[in-house]
Amino acid sequence: MRRQRKSVSAAISPSSSRVSVIIPVMNEKRTLRSVLREARKLKPLEIIVVANGSTDGSKEIAQASGARVISYEHPLGHDVGRSVGAQHASGDILLFIDGDIVIPAVQLFPFIHAVHRGVDVALNRYSGPVHTHKVHPVVLAKHALNSMLGRGDLRGSSMTAIPHALSRKALNAIGAENLSVPPKAQTIAMVKQLRVQAIHHVNVSALNPIRRRSKGIDPLRDLIVGDHLEAIHWLTQATNERAHHSDLTRNRSLVR
Repeated sequence: MRRQRKSVSAAISPSSSRVSVIIPVMNEKRTLRSVLREARKLKPLEIIVVANGSTDGSKEIAQASGARVISYEHPLGHDVGRSVGAQHASGDILLFIDGDIVIPAVQLFPFIHAVHRGVDVALNRYSGPVHTHKVHPVVLAKHALNSMLGRGDLRGSSMTAIPHALSRKALNAIGAENLSVPPKAQTIAMVKQLRVQAIHHVNVSALNPIRRRSKGIDPLRDLIVGDHLEAIHWLTQATNERAHHSDLTRNRSLVR
């Protein structure tokens, strides 16, 4: 007799009653219904949609679905919706996804499960393409920051990418306001010795709609690289100018 598979809902329900799903949205009516459908399969405590300057009816779609909607007339800026959603979340586990990328519930559950079993920051294992002639600056920035933090094992896994999940402990340690700069939030988590792990691979690059480009440049490239520079600045302020890395045998006093 063939073994019957458990439904996604049955597999998820023991821990997901503690979950807040946070979805920033800006003019994503084309995908939002499907995103919300997959989120509901998790049977979370709440779904929070942050309508970030949407004008295409995304807000109304979210309201009709029963989600809790926090609406702003004007755009808040990239990733700020995560901070807003986290500030209003009441769950013990916070799962972050986006309104323009439809990820099946079965691919979201590993992040919830990881936090349920003790991980504080559960990251997407997606690292971005590195075996290319010219590696994207954002991919390089992710790898470089993790290396500086002594977590080369994470490769390019980053809070910049969804899906990822946080424990309530992590949210309190990082501060909801810092989630608007994901690399900084990740740096704070590691400096505070939270348990950060890359959990499950979701190829968000293949799922992500192509952004408008100006002269062939991704409009978010410089912003995200700048976020990593801000994270490095925070790290050097919290530790020292070399982020506690050794200077080896270099004698700087000879050139002063």
